[in-house]
Amino acid sequence: MTTSVEAERRSAPVPSGEVGLLIARQVEPGHEEDFEKWARGVLTAASAFPGHLGHGLFRPSRPGEPWCLVHRFRDAEAHARWDASPERAAWFRRADGHHWEVDRRRLTGIEGWFVPPGSAHAAPPPRWKMTVTAVLGVYPISLLTGAVVQPQLTGVPSLLRTGLTAVMFSVLMSYAVMPALTWTLRRWLRPD
Repeated sequence: MTTSVEAERRSAPVPSGEVGLLIARQVEPGHEEDFEKWARGVLTAASAFPGHLGHGLFRPSRPGEPWCLVHRFRDAEAHARWDASPERAAWFRRADGHHWEVDRRRLTGIEGWFVPPGSAHAAPPPRWKMTVTAVLGVYPISLLTGAVVQPQLTGVPSLLRTGLTAVMFSVLMSYAVMPALTWTLRRWLRPD
């Protein structure tokens, strides 16, 4: 029997670019330990695939709520290879029937910055609001980089200088600027 979630997974096109999957699975009470072993096996198997960038498993904050699995893939092709693989199919044949998928979100680009922590169910805000917020984050980092960092790296080869700048930019955006902006602008991003 195909569930609506399985049908959506098969029919929805996967966009190109980096793909993040947030998957919520409901676990029958008393089967949490078996589910965790199964989930870690699935995540470990996926991590062996070329283009898999990382994964995570998040326990529910309260008993009875879904568990969340997270996968990141380099692109749609890497995700499709895992999704169609015999290894994935074998792991799902091993599922014991005491857990099932209740939601799946496919995130590309900057959408991952806008999903509230611990919520695989929340849809990101409209793309134009995400873009405005990202610009508000990029602008001060660009100013800082151009005025303070780049002058200190003038003797560093261009490829290394660009790499260092990209790492600094990514870390600041992911761990400092975007969390602060999405919290500050939360009522505008999600008025409901």
